[in-house]
Amino acid sequence: MELGIGIGWRPEIAHEVEALAGIDWVEAVAENLCADHLPDSLVRLRERGVTVVPHGVALGLGGADRPDPGRLAALAARAELLGAPLVTEHIAFVRAGGPLTASPGLEAGHLLPVPRTWDALDVLCENVRIAQDSLPVPLALENIAALITWPDEELTEGQFLAELVERTGVRLLIDVANLHTNHVNLGQDPAKALDELPVEAIAYVHVAGGVEKNGVWHDTHAHPVTAPVLEVLAELRSRVDPPGVLLERDDAFPPARELAGELDAIRATLRKAAPPAGSQAPVESPARTVTVPAAPALAPPAPAPSVSKPSVSAQPTPAPPVSAQPTPVPSVSAPSASAPPAPAPSVSDAARDRTAVAQTALLSALVAGTPAPAGFDPARLRVQSRSLAAKRADVVAKVAPELPEILGDGYRAAFLAYAGGRPMSGGYRRDALDFAEHVLIAGGPADPVARRELTYWWRDRSGSRPPGRATRLIRAARAALVGR
Repeated sequence: MELGIGIGWRPEIAHEVEALAGIDWVEAVAENLCADHLPDSLVRLRERGVTVVPHGVALGLGGADRPDPGRLAALAARAELLGAPLVTEHIAFVRAGGPLTASPGLEAGHLLPVPRTWDALDVLCENVRIAQDSLPVPLALENIAALITWPDEELTEGQFLAELVERTGVRLLIDVANLHTNHVNLGQDPAKALDELPVEAIAYVHVAGGVEKNGVWHDTHAHPVTAPVLEVLAELRSRVDPPGVLLERDDAFPPARELAGELDAIRATLRKAAPPAGSQAPVESPARTVTVPAAPALAPPAPAPSVSKPSVSAQPTPAPPVSAQPTPVPSVSAPSASAPPAPAPSVSDAARDRTAVAQTALLSALVAGTPAPAGFDPARLRVQSRSLAAKRADVVAKVAPELPEILGDGYRAAFLAYAGGRPMSGGYRRDALDFAEHVLIAGGPADPVARRELTYWWRDRSGSRPPGRATRLIRAARAALVGR
């Protein structure tokens, strides 16, 4: 399946995407599409023969719970509506708590890393198989960017992906920007990861921009693609010719000419890094024997060197393992050791329980202010926590743009104060309603006109049905009389 060069379709740049030359395909966030009809822009693109791939962000296949049937059905419906050749999701968990831990359910509002342990791999593989059985087209999964890593991991990222592919046959969506992010933040070498993962399983590649602040790389998708990210793309192209490469941009959208320039830079990188014609040998899967990393823990952030040079990470103090009963892992220096046990038809409840407890403890520390779990760097967790709260504020401002309009410059500070003690337990629209209710209960906003507007906004959306036409006319007349 050849896709070619593509770009992420977003409503804010729909016109620009349609006008770009040389676009073979686009990717659309699945959760932002209706299940029964498409935006006019996507309809026109499909009529021109442009492939559209739905990209999910909410399944949480790396979570301890089995995938939600309703979310799977929604993703399947969008794949069929688009006539997509495949669907994609992430190797991540996005929620925790609930029945498995007898605790309140928590939503991250973002993609969080899965512990690279045998327990977590078993859970992920079963969840992937459930998803594959529920979807009408093949599934590909994306590696994510991370600000934190789990203590006592038993596999490297490349080994984890190789095992996942071997057990499930799932395809891979490799995000080279995320490999660069993990290089800066965690000391993980992109070249080593590419050497270890099965590049023949790559369905397509993501390229995106970010920014470094205080030694931490933030994968913002709101900044231009940098040279180090293109270097990782070149490393990948030197190993395999990917079926598709896509530019992602999610915010701070530039003019069309800048998007075209970034696409041209991607094309040039692929051409320059391609081996001479006829010189690239057929791709073979790397050996599946895995080795426990000597010190699998967070490396101190450092400036990103060239991807051709292995990174050096500091050796932190070992921490208690995430899994209560880790499976013995063979080492290349001990060939007589037994191989990891073959996956059982169904993951044990104990493995899911251990994964659930570990993920809930981490997410609670990030969004509810509970103590950092053993083995994690508290300073880095605070960075991740602030990042989650900031993203939450940004997304709520998008799904409920009236809130920053009503609250003005005070919106962000008010929301961050609210988010600091109130974890998200539902979607972003529910979060917007809860925030507005919180502000009103606290006696805000101070401006009586703004308070009245916020009250109306909250009532209109929290009631069983929206206000009638007469009510809206009366409110509009009242607002006109007071100059708002």
